Amino acid sequence: MPVLCRPAVNVPEHIITAEQTLALAERQHAGHDQLALVLRLIRNTGVSKRHIIQPIEETLRHPGFEERNHIYEVQAKQRVPDVVRRALDHAELEPDEIDAIIYVSCTGFMMPSLTAWLINRMGFRPDTRQLPIAQLGCAAGGAAINRAHDFCVAHPGKNVLIVSCEFCSLCYQPTDLDVGSLLSDGLFGDAVAAAVVRGHGGRGLDLERNASYLIPHTEKWISYAVKPTGFHFRLDKRVPTTMEPLAPVLRDLAAAHGWDASRLGFYIIHAGGPRILDDLCRFLDVEPQAFRHSRATLTEYGNIASAVVLDALGRLFEEGGAPDGAPGIIAGFGPGITAEMAVGRWVDAPVPDLATRYATGRRTAAMPAARRVGPRAPQTAGRWPVPQA
Repeated sequence: MPVLCRPAVNVPEHIITAEQTLALAERQHAGHDQLALVLRLIRNTGVSKRHIIQPIEETLRHPGFEERNHIYEVQAKQRVPDVVRRALDHAELEPDEIDAIIYVSCTGFMMPSLTAWLINRMGFRPDTRQLPIAQLGCAAGGAAINRAHDFCVAHPGKNVLIVSCEFCSLCYQPTDLDVGSLLSDGLFGDAVAAAVVRGHGGRGLDLERNASYLIPHTEKWISYAVKPTGFHFRLDKRVPTTMEPLAPVLRDLAAAHGWDASRLGFYIIHAGGPRILDDLCRFLDVEPQAFRHSRATLTEYGNIASAVVLDALGRLFEEGGAPDGAPGIIAGFGPGITAEMAVGRWVDAPVPDLATRYATGRRTAAMPAARRVGPRAPQTAGRWPVPQA
């Protein structure tokens, strides 16, 4: 089975705290007739700080759509390569062992995609498949994992690199007084993330089944209005209610695999906001602690769009991972309203003899990961009791 390996994540060096965000909102929109509502909504996001690619003074200025898109391209080329290198290192692979690159982003536009630039600059093979995904928003992280899974199933033994590049601060619109837009100014953060899905070997989430679902007639609930000033975020007040129809879909996916969604070993869920996580806890009948990694991402980084699921998965790795064989689920939610979901088991790959592994002077995709990353989770007697699919 294809294995989703440990992600690499980078957040920019510029930080804005919740207190600074509230003060800016009060100053920038002092005459707004719904300012009290906006401030309350921002306080309720649960976000303590966010990281952005420019100092806040520059972020508050709007140089125009063309210049913002230029900033996106420059910043992506500066920040993505290091994250890609670390993701490849986590997977114990070299660039020429990658067979496809899936690049997801909804905060800037490039053609050709950054995938072409990466292939030319980082030593990926010229025949590497390219799959840029630009219009799935926050759901794109889950979609990238699922498309990588599909590719590895169709091409056994092949490896896929996933890259998420989200500079949400470039979508700040100082003259947009829509409540959803103002809320987004206090919710979204910037991040770059990458991870490898190995066709053979590796430590992480052994992907076994995936699914997509769109809630009918909700395509206007999360959207962009594209104007001369760029992307204007639109958020319907009904979005926080979407876990009620989506929780049964998650249950059905787990049940189709012979599992109970209320009794899984780990949950990696897109943190769109605190109510999303609170409702899903209630509808799936799981303890809030189950979503601790997603909550930590939201608190420390804000909603980093398609990168959320990769960052939350990285936090599970930092914790030591799950017990070998533990069943789990990963899900991203975004415009449509779309859900991209996958289930699988946690696997700890055996550590091969290093002399054998490096005898030829290079790693091979057929070899499992040689380096265990992070402390091993405490072991209990026997393996995790995994239901039969």
